[in-house]
Amino acid sequence: MQYRTLGRTGVQVSALALGAMNFGAIGRTTQEEATALVDRALEAGVNLIDTADMYGAGESEEMVGKAIAGRREDIVLATKAAMPMNADKPNYRGSSRRWLVRALDDSLRRLGVDHVDLYQIHRWDPETSDEETLSALTDLQRAGKIRYFGSSTFPAYRMVQAQWTSRTLHLGRYVTEQPSYSILQRGIEADVLPVAEEYGMGVLAWSPLASGWLSGAVREGREVTTNRSAFMPDRFDLSLPYNRARLDAVEKLTRLAEESGLTLIQLALGFVTSHRAVTSALIGPRTPDHLESQLAAAGTVLPADVLDAIDKIVPPGTDLATHEKFATPPALLEASLRRR
Repeated sequence: MQYRTLGRTGVQVSALALGAMNFGAIGRTTQEEATALVDRALEAGVNLIDTADMYGAGESEEMVGKAIAGRREDIVLATKAAMPMNADKPNYRGSSRRWLVRALDDSLRRLGVDHVDLYQIHRWDPETSDEETLSALTDLQRAGKIRYFGSSTFPAYRMVQAQWTSRTLHLGRYVTEQPSYSILQRGIEADVLPVAEEYGMGVLAWSPLASGWLSGAVREGREVTTNRSAFMPDRFDLSLPYNRARLDAVEKLTRLAEESGLTLIQLALGFVTSHRAVTSALIGPRTPDHLESQLAAAGTVLPADVLDAIDKIVPPGTDLATHEKFATPPALLEASLRRR
């Protein structure tokens, strides 16, 4: 396992990190299975575990807490807040001081710990000022409940604005960003990753296997039976033009991997961890077999000619499914923000 410094924190984290979104209802992973996945990941050298309060409405955090009991100090523990936790209660979401104080206490209780190493704002909250959020996070850090804080899936301009606010108001700053990044979704190479480098932020890339597209499970002429296809059918509907473009790329990438003596998973994870701005790729296995196939990429270093071949299949800065960026500016989604 390779280890890298998390931004400028001095903390060493594994190049592959364990994402726990599939623990519980989302991935139908039981506590026994989740504990076995954590055991194996730690044995392989993984030391960063990432979860969020909204995964299974807190279930993932509870399962992570039970799985790491007795070995907390060996783990860099990360969680997230800001996504809705109760559809009927409008203040059980967002990044206001009021909610973050409550949300963090709830996360600590579910995880069974007195602090988390990295607390991340799951999505930028356009209803809350940077000053409000960063002030609250700074106070939580000074209280010893979090060691560092970061952002997740923020547009590049919001990353810059947050850094400016921190510097201007002498508040703590986001030291990490957690964006979606894979061979099929490379748009952040144009802005998010350069901004992260400019400000010395660690980058924890989620969905490096593109929701299963780069796992080997999606091929021409084969029925798609991934876990995600059950509740996100449009994402795998091969009659849609953007999915046909993804499938074409996957077929070419599969051939490239075979010619390079690699699995498609090794090629995909090796690509993500090869970018100089990326600290760790977050893997999210549901089963031991999934985990083993992903751990096999731990030492993968792609040579320049393979990276050049990938660039010819999916050009740098290209998103093959732009609507899945999850960072669309509100003005493009809400008509009232575009009109007087």
